[in-house]
Amino acid sequence: MSYDRYQAICNPLRYTSVMTLTFCLKAVLLCWLAIVSMVLMFAVLFSQLLFCGPNIIDHFFCDFDPLLELSCSETVMIKLVSIVLVIPIVVCPLIFIIVSYGYIILTVLKIPSVTGRQKTFSTCSSHLAVVSMLYVSIISIYAFPTQIAQISVNKFLSLFYTVITPLLNPSIYSLSNRKIKVAVKKLFSNKSGMF
Repeated sequence: MSYDRYQAICNPLRYTSVMTLTFCLKAVLLCWLAIVSMVLMFAVLFSQLLFCGPNIIDHFFCDFDPLLELSCSETVMIKLVSIVLVIPIVVCPLIFIIVSYGYIILTVLKIPSVTGRQKTFSTCSSHLAVVSMLYVSIISIYAFPTQIAQISVNKFLSLFYTVITPLLNPSIYSLSNRKIKVAVKKLFSNKSGMF
């Protein structure tokens, strides 16, 4: 999405020649292959662990850290692999998004009219909101070591990035649509008149 916005705003005349169906399919396929290979690698590594205690996870789902805590075998290799994989799976896309939006902001600031700048920023705001919610919750869970006091916070943040962010995603993107905005304003104005 950030690259799409970058091409649409910074290179509008070349947009259709760059963002072809073939390019989009290759990008999606590359992302899927990276994620599937990562998941398979972790499945193989986790299948070699021994679990000898109470097999009750203090979490909503089989998340990475709670599952490692249950293991009575050595987990150094899995932790090392996860640290190495954080760079291509999390850090590189985050840097790519930040650089893309940096160029977008520089381009938008060159637009002479205020309304033109507002319209351009509004096309990016929904994507930035969703990406920010996702990355803030993921980074706060996985980048900082878990302590006993943070377990309930980590549960909430895990719930946030797995359930709440995807649930809010269509709503956030819909609010950039003018017809949806009018309908929401009309709905709330009718509700406020009832009280």
